Amino acid sequence: MSKGREGPAAGGGAAAVLLRYLREQNRPYSAQDAFGNLQREHGLGKAAVVKALEQLAQQGRVREKAYGKQKIYFADQEQLPAASDAELRGLDGEIAALAAKVQALQQSCRQMEAELKDLSSSMTTPEMARELEELRKDCATYTEKLERMKSATNHVTPEEKEKVCSEQKLYCKEWRRRKRMATELLEAILEGYPKSKKQFFEEVGIETDEDHNATLPAAV
Repeated sequence: MSKGREGPAAGGGAAAVLLRYLREQNRPYSAQDAFGNLQREHGLGKAAVVKALEQLAQQGRVREKAYGKQKIYFADQEQLPAASDAELRGLDGEIAALAAKVQALQQSCRQMEAELKDLSSSMTTPEMARELEELRKDCATYTEKLERMKSATNHVTPEEKEKVCSEQKLYCKEWRRRKRMATELLEAILEGYPKSKKQFFEEVGIETDEDHNATLPAAV
């Protein structure tokens, strides 16, 4: 086929095919869309489609609108037969049915998107298997440790524990009492001491709990 030929529907045939198609579909198409939809059935070349649409627009048989660099073409509504009241009511019914269908599909999409999000954040079967194996190992380790603790002979009896706790309370109480007495005594001395508190401690050789990071346990 030579370069100048565009298939069986070239020239006026292409214009007739396109005009009929635009009127039957009654919706806007770009030249690329029209070419893609009609090329297989009618053997139209893209150049023939572009040329035919431009001719139809120049003749006023179709409408043309430009959006940036792209043009769209659609049937001239004034050249189409007016719809009857019954047809309009039928179209309104179709619109309502389609709107309901769209709403149902949107709701279904939202549900599927939520399910997909949950599945995406969930562990896969291999991941769960690995996690289960790790937990079993941890459980075996803890079980072994517990058995060693149960079989040990150096357990502390409740009475011994209570005795230790009582002694700790006593020692902490005495620690607080003595620290309070020492603080009061030092403050009384420092009232008449001409130098700073730090210098006094260095001269006397006083070491505080803070110097050794010793913290008094909280009162129980």
